[in-house]
Amino acid sequence: MIHTMRWFGPHDPVSLMDIRQAGCSGVVTALHQVPVGDIWTNEAIRERISLVEAGNEQHTPLKWLVVESLPVHEHIKKGLPSRAQYIENYKESLRNLAAEGIRTVCYNFMPVLDWSRTDLAYTFPEGHKTLRFVWEDFALFDLYILQRPGAEADYDEQVRESARQKLRNMSPAEVQILTNTVLLGLPGSEEAFELTNFQELLNAYAEIGDKELRDNLYYFVSQVAPVAQELGINLCIHPDDPPCPLLGLPRVVSTEADLARLMQACDIRANGITFCTGSLGVRADNDLPGIIRRLGDRIHFVHLRTTKREAGDNRNFHEAPHLDGDVDMYEVVKALHHEELRRNAANYADHLLPMRPDHGFQMLDDLHKKTYPGYSMIGRLKALAELRGLEMSIARSVHEL
Repeated sequence: MIHTMRWFGPHDPVSLMDIRQAGCSGVVTALHQVPVGDIWTNEAIRERISLVEAGNEQHTPLKWLVVESLPVHEHIKKGLPSRAQYIENYKESLRNLAAEGIRTVCYNFMPVLDWSRTDLAYTFPEGHKTLRFVWEDFALFDLYILQRPGAEADYDEQVRESARQKLRNMSPAEVQILTNTVLLGLPGSEEAFELTNFQELLNAYAEIGDKELRDNLYYFVSQVAPVAQELGINLCIHPDDPPCPLLGLPRVVSTEADLARLMQACDIRANGITFCTGSLGVRADNDLPGIIRRLGDRIHFVHLRTTKREAGDNRNFHEAPHLDGDVDMYEVVKALHHEELRRNAANYADHLLPMRPDHGFQMLDDLHKKTYPGYSMIGRLKALAELRGLEMSIARSVHEL
C-alpha cells in the first residue's frame, strides 16, 4: 500500500517533516478553511499542494494524494431544493482538484455530527490515552443535557436510570467536558457545535428517516460520481462512526449491505469506498476481510485502525492497539494485499491503495502536547511501524508461495 498520514494544514502541530520522517510518501489533507459548500478554487488547491511539496528538492518527496474530506453540505443530505447549487459547487471543486492532479476524494454522509465519542482521553494502564465511546454517557448527554424530545424511546430503562444516577454524581466541570466532547466539530476544525442551537439542527431532520437519507445519498452520488469518473477521480465514502443511529438521526453507511446498496445505486467504479476498519469493525456483524473480497474493486482509500468492544455492553468501545483489537488486522491486510495483486494483474493504474494509520494513541512526549484527538504523531508512528511490518511479512509470504 501507499503509506500516508493525515495532515490538518499549517496549524497542525504535526509537521510535514514529521510525516516525511515517518516514512510516508503521501499526505491526506483538505481545505478546512473553506466553508462547507463553497467551491475549492484552483488557487487554494495549488497553495495547499505547494505547502505539501515544499522541500521536495532537498528531502524525500511528499505528495497530496487524498482529499479528506470534501464535505457534503447539509442541504444535500436533507434533500432541499437548494441542494442543486451545492451539488454544482461540488462538481466544480472536483474539476479543480482534477486539474491540479488530485485523484482520490473521501467524503461522508453522516447528518449533523461527524464521528462521535464520549471520552477523548481514556487512559490505559500503561499510561497512554485514546478515544472511547460509552453508550450510557451518550444517553446522559442526549436525555439530560440536550434533553432531546423523544429521546427516551432510544434507550432502555436500565440505561436511562444508570445515566440519571451518573449525572447526579458528576461535577459541573465533568458535565461540560462531556458536552464539549459530544459537540466536537469536524476533525481539523477549531469550531464546535453550540448546545444552545444544537436541537435546531436536529429538528431540521425531523421528516428525514432512513429511506429519505438513503434516497438523498443515492441522488448525490448519481449526480456527482459520473462527473468524477470523467475526471479520473475516485470518490470514496467513509462509513458511519460509530455505525449506528444517534440522536434520532439515521445512519445509512454502517454495514456491508449499506455499502453494497450504495455501490448499486450508481454502478460505476468512481462511486467507491473508504475502507475504515475501525468504523466498520465496531459492529461484530461486519466481516471485514469478506467485504474486501466482495467489494474490493470499489475500495479507493484505506484507514487501518481497530476498536475493542467492551464487556457488559457491546455498544461501548475504545480505540485499541492496531494489532490487538476486534479487527483481525492480519486477515484484513492479507485481503488488501490480494486485492492489490488482482489490480496489478489487471493492469490498473491505481493498483496500490493509499492507506493511513488512523487514530493513534496519545503517548510519550505527545501526552504533553495539544493535538487533534486521535491524531498525535507518536501513536500513529507506532501504528504505522506495526502495520508496515505486518504488510511486509504478508507480502513476503505470498511471494514465497
